[in-house]
Amino acid sequence: AYFTALYAFGGVPLVTETRIEANLNIPRADESDVRDFILDDFNAALGALPEIPANAGFASDYAVKAALAKYYLYLEDWNEAEDYATSVINSGRYVLDTLFTHIVDKEFTSESIFEMGYTLNDDPGTNPTLGLNYLFVGRREIIPSNQIVLALSSPESGERFSSIKFNTNDLAGADNGWRVAKYGTPDEDNNNVVVFRLAEMYLIRAEARAHQNNITGTNSAQSDINILRARADIWDLETETKTFTPRVGSVSQAQMLQIIENERLYELAFEGHRWFDLVRTGRASTVMEAFNSNWKDAYELWPIPQREIQTNPALAGDQNPGY
Repeated sequence: AYFTALYAFGGVPLVTETRIEANLNIPRADESDVRDFILDDFNAALGALPEIPANAGFASDYAVKAALAKYYLYLEDWNEAEDYATSVINSGRYVLDTLFTHIVDKEFTSESIFEMGYTLNDDPGTNPTLGLNYLFVGRREIIPSNQIVLALSSPESGERFSSIKFNTNDLAGADNGWRVAKYGTPDEDNNNVVVFRLAEMYLIRAEARAHQNNITGTNSAQSDINILRARADIWDLETETKTFTPRVGSVSQAQMLQIIENERLYELAFEGHRWFDLVRTGRASTVMEAFNSNWKDAYELWPIPQREIQTNPALAGDQNPGY
């Protein structure tokens, strides 16, 4: 929760006890203090959770290692990010599902490391205001943009196109008729929210390796990406096995990093990564200015909600710039 809050809002109040009176007036902490707090929590959990939980709905030691891999990726500590991702990959506990479509329409797949599991009684789809399926499908408040539809429709995406569906009944005004397919209704088998899965560990390791100039060859960024492309039924980065654009065997570091960014877009679509990827890599302005002429760099941090400012007097006058 603090990891997400840090990269959404910047420094946030650090609440470390349960006494209500102590928590009513807490100023924002420095980002470095929040980052240290997160790492302390992860390190405290490391080795204290079971390796084999009842299912991926329970946190495990490998879920902590996955969290640390992501933590160090964001810190640009490429060596630590690679090491923790490798630890999860080499554990043998998780296997890429043979079909990407299962990632869309199934929960607790063979590659799931940690996910928020729901029952029929507490599924978010039952919430008429905040349920994911309700927002994506019912009220149509969140609709796949034309840009993501084109990206997922491209040959480079392959079977990952299954992350979206088209329904002519949804066509109206600005509604392009496309919908997110990953979050179903309470009685469907795809309503959990995935926090970590094995494919992300390959992507983290690929990016870490690319930044360390381990671009091509055995045990490289290229080999990690090819594993995911094979599952998506895409030709690899060395050999042209389809009738599309030929691939070259040698790519620069900058080219590989762009390939990895694209692969994250295809592979992790609608799992809550894209925005944070653009911000952490310094690519937000480049992408968002083309998407929206009203874009401002200040939007890389979200506004502190007015409700929080009214509830916590210590936040008064400490809104993020630009809002």
